[in-house]
Amino acid sequence: MMMKKMGAWMLLALLTLVGDWCGRCYGCLEEERIGLLEIKPLFDPNSIYMRDWVEYSSNCCEWYGIECDNTTRRVIHLSLWDATDFLLGDWVLNASLFLPFKELQSLDLSFNGLVGCSENEGFEVLPSKLEVLDLTRNRFNNDKGILSCFNGISALKSLDLSDNQLTGSGLKVLSSRLKKLENLHLSANQCNDSIFSSITGFSSLKSLDLSYNEVTGSGLKVLSSRLQKLENLHLSGNQCNDSIFSSITGFSSLKSLDLSDNQVTGSGLKVLSSRLKRLENLDLSGNQCNDSIFSSLSGFSSLKYLNLSKNQLTGSSTGINSFQVLVSGLRNLEELHLYSNKLNNNILSSLSGFSTLKSLDLSDNMFTGSTGLNGLRNLETLYLDSTDFKESILIESLGALPSLKTLDASYSNFTHFGKGLCNSSSLEEVFLDDSSLPASFLRNIGPLSTLKVLSLAGVDFNSTLPAQGWCELKNLEELYLSGNNLKGVLPPCLGNLSFLQILDLSHNQLEGNIAFSYLSHLKQLRSLSIKNNYFQVPISFGSFMNLSNLKLIACDNNELIAAPSFQPSAPKFQLLFFSASNCTPKPLKAGFTNFLHSQYDLMFVDLSHNKFVGEPFPSWLFENNRKLNRLYLRDTSITGPLQLPQHPTPYLQTVDISGNTIHGQIARNICSIFPRLKNFLMANNSLTGCIPRCFGNMSSLEFLDLSNNHMSCELLEHNLPTVGSLWSLQLSNNNFSGRLPPSVFNMTYLLYLLLDGNKFVGEVPGMLPRGIGNSSKNQLDGIDLSRNHFEDSLEKSRQNGET
Repeated sequence: MMMKKMGAWMLLALLTLVGDWCGRCYGCLEEERIGLLEIKPLFDPNSIYMRDWVEYSSNCCEWYGIECDNTTRRVIHLSLWDATDFLLGDWVLNASLFLPFKELQSLDLSFNGLVGCSENEGFEVLPSKLEVLDLTRNRFNNDKGILSCFNGISALKSLDLSDNQLTGSGLKVLSSRLKKLENLHLSANQCNDSIFSSITGFSSLKSLDLSYNEVTGSGLKVLSSRLQKLENLHLSGNQCNDSIFSSITGFSSLKSLDLSDNQVTGSGLKVLSSRLKRLENLDLSGNQCNDSIFSSLSGFSSLKYLNLSKNQLTGSSTGINSFQVLVSGLRNLEELHLYSNKLNNNILSSLSGFSTLKSLDLSDNMFTGSTGLNGLRNLETLYLDSTDFKESILIESLGALPSLKTLDASYSNFTHFGKGLCNSSSLEEVFLDDSSLPASFLRNIGPLSTLKVLSLAGVDFNSTLPAQGWCELKNLEELYLSGNNLKGVLPPCLGNLSFLQILDLSHNQLEGNIAFSYLSHLKQLRSLSIKNNYFQVPISFGSFMNLSNLKLIACDNNELIAAPSFQPSAPKFQLLFFSASNCTPKPLKAGFTNFLHSQYDLMFVDLSHNKFVGEPFPSWLFENNRKLNRLYLRDTSITGPLQLPQHPTPYLQTVDISGNTIHGQIARNICSIFPRLKNFLMANNSLTGCIPRCFGNMSSLEFLDLSNNHMSCELLEHNLPTVGSLWSLQLSNNNFSGRLPPSVFNMTYLLYLLLDGNKFVGEVPGMLPRGIGNSSKNQLDGIDLSRNHFEDSLEKSRQNGET
């Protein structure tokens, strides 16, 4: 919840990436690096998913999906999740590929189209240390296929076969081969009740997941005498009704039971309470339970987590009596979910008996706010989303809860909002996004001195920011006020928030010169979003120069102005994210912001739709920021040649320089300078020459737009990225000529092919609306081959209604 806002999310993602780069061990064993490079062409021949698995990178511990032991430098976790192209069809695995990894403990092969293993080359050939194997969402649609992979794998403790097409009949044989298996996941398959007799042999099993199958629970009883160690049973999303309860009574070690999204009413549940003495977690959400369920649950004295959300609970007068019985029985309950029912005010007073409760979700019910919530001395988190507070008694009573730290009442309506909540001495997080609040709210919230996070996005205050109240929250670390129709200038008291780290004022109507605001007093600030306002922002960003913790600035759709003559030479911050698009309604002779020249950690830069007069292409941005991932300079009046940096920018994925006056040719070495480029957009420039030959092997490229330039050459197959994952190719309005290579019409993922306004000749193969070329997947959403020199066959096909 701390990072639920977009600005904070972006910052957290960027910081995580930086930590990922810096926190891994150094070096890996050469034999394992070679082993990984041998695996790559078998899984990913076009280098779509394993782009950083390359020969020149010596440290395989830094490659995507690899985790090494910090001491031995050996691979201990290998993830090949979704590494193969499903369009390549079924795949029979040779597990000997993983023999070089002597210390491998965890292997993820999910989403890969596996149907089985080569004879005598299943997982039994792997080192004995393998404990975790994930085969989720493959194509094991028969027992023979799955059994071919398991002739013995002694140490395996966790196996995930979710989302295949298994019926489970072959699991009886499997149980004799996996004697130490503790966790078995079979969710989203085609298992019915016959599976229960097939898994009786897994005597070490502690966790079993059969969610989203076709199970009713009949026959489950046979398992209880065999799986004596079972602690977690997940049966959500099946066809279970109340008859299942008697079948579960024998699982005496059970700690967690999930029966959500079934057809349970709760009748017969009482019989379980005397048998499942260790049960701590029970999920009955999404069923057909009514108020009678309360008395049936009272015997589960060890219960810590209970979820009754999305049922038919009302809190009627008869239900209240049984609910009070429930309260007296569940003396250890710590987390209670009751959202999306029809509970009314009557139930609130009874909740006071849950003295151990730490988290309570009452969202989306029928409370009116006329009854308080008292006695919950240990409650730390409360959800009241989507509540119509016609009165303020409930919200005011929360100020007396001594342990309450987090309140989320987003999407609610507050007719009144009294001052009682401000009596809280513990509240640290308040989320009231998209709620209806009185205009006085910001003026009255000042006494909440313990508050660290205040999120009020989308409240629509339609006023100026008051100079008192909210400014007194001196412990505040995160403040979200986006989309509130706030007007006027920032009050000086903003400078009082000395611990503020994240500030989001975007999408308002605030104004004034940022240099004269008190933002410069916020020394702890890490993330600042002021986009979509009417601020004037000096292009030097001089007022922020001493904010050494700053990592993110987003000031799009304001106005960049010339800076004062004297400014500090270099800022104390190093940004990860900088966005200032559409900020120059008039041409700005100052050019790019000077402080960018002293930034070395940037990963995201957007200066699009600005009028920087006569600026050359900023190759220095790449030279200085080797971790740069996305650069947007669309329509920024850049002129001159496309001068690439001298050294590679290995993490760059997106470059958009469309709508400028860049001339000359695209450098031949662009593929080695930007080896992982995904999106390259240079439309509406003055480029000449041809597409570099290296693009033909650039498998990472997904979007290429060179339309509306002056490029001219005969396009051959090596000029076009016909391998890999290209989905949009736009070369409109150039002077390309020659016959189109047939491979253009066989690109697997291509959705948009715009080649109009060129000089292509010859016939166009396969010009049919139902598909192009030989690929069964290829269904173009957009194609334009007009204004070329194709032969009459194209026109004839149009006349015949084929295009």
